[in-house]
Amino acid sequence: MPIDESRPFKPVRIAVLTVSDSRTAANDTSGDTLVERIEAAGHVVATRYLERDDKEAIVSRLHAWIDDPEIDCIITTGGTGVTGRDVTPEALAQVQDKEIPGFGELFRWISFQKIGTSTIQSRASACVARGTYIFALPGSTGAVKDGWDGILASQLDSRHQPCNFVELMPRLRER
Repeated sequence: MPIDESRPFKPVRIAVLTVSDSRTAANDTSGDTLVERIEAAGHVVATRYLERDDKEAIVSRLHAWIDDPEIDCIITTGGTGVTGRDVTPEALAQVQDKEIPGFGELFRWISFQKIGTSTIQSRASACVARGTYIFALPGSTGAVKDGWDGILASQLDSRHQPCNFVELMPRLRER
C-alpha cells in the first residue's frame, strides 16, 4: 500500500515485551529482530523487557506500560501458542477495552503463505487498552518478521494510505 510522502512521519514510542520461560537477554533473537525493525523504521523503543510465561506478571507489566504516557504502543513476542504455558492472549483479554480481530486474521493469512496450515497454532492478537495499542506476535523470529513487515510497518507509519493506526491515536480514548 502507498506511503504518502507529503505527509509527515510521526515516530511511535513502542514498548517491546518478550514472553518466555526459556529466553534471556543474550538469546532473545525475536525481541532483537523486533527492536531492529522498529528503530530502522524511525520509531522509538521506549522500553524493553523479558517476562516469564505467567499471566498475572504479564498483566501487571501491561497495566504499567498502558498507564505510562511515554508509551504509545506495546508489541509482545511469545506466548501465543496453544500449550498450557502460552497465556499472552489471555493476558491481553484482561487489559483490553477493544479487540482488533483483523490483526490476528491478517497475521495468520500472511503466515499461511509461508508455513501453510501450521499457522493455525498461532493465537496472534491485538487490542486497544486505555488508549494504547497492544499487538501480540508469536515468539519465532520468522513470525516477528511476518507481523512487522506484513502489517505493523505500514499500519504504524503515519504516512500509510488510505488509513493507519497512528492517525487514530488521538481518538483512542474518546467516549
